Amino acid sequence: MSERSDIEAVVKTYLDGLYEGDVEKLARVFHPTSALTSCDGGELKAVPRDQWLEAVKNRPSPKSRGLPRHDEILSIDQAGATTALVKVKCAIPPRFFTDYLSLLKIEGRWQVAQKVFATETREEAKAAE
Repeated sequence: MSERSDIEAVVKTYLDGLYEGDVEKLARVFHPTSALTSCDGGELKAVPRDQWLEAVKNRPSPKSRGLPRHDEILSIDQAGATTALVKVKCAIPPRFFTDYLSLLKIEGRWQVAQKVFATETREEAKAAE
């Protein structure tokens, strides 16, 4: 596989794990020291990976709720052999996200070192009625 294919596979695992609520998939692609960072009400909010995984484990997944997928890789910017920045969109309606995933190639495999994201809440037609 090429480096780009390897990066895409990591991001696909992330998006699948998010949609399915599969914390094992998410833990596999996020480095143990990673955090998820956003700006909430003008304040920086950083959540350590394990705290986020616990929240994912304790909420219904979008898949179990019958929600449609809204995920897509928007761009991949690779710098050298060990650094990449991937922009994706995804959703857990009514929350829609733009994620910036900083990936590093650590011990021979790509891992998310940091996630910075923005959230937009919007109304959407109900999934399946």
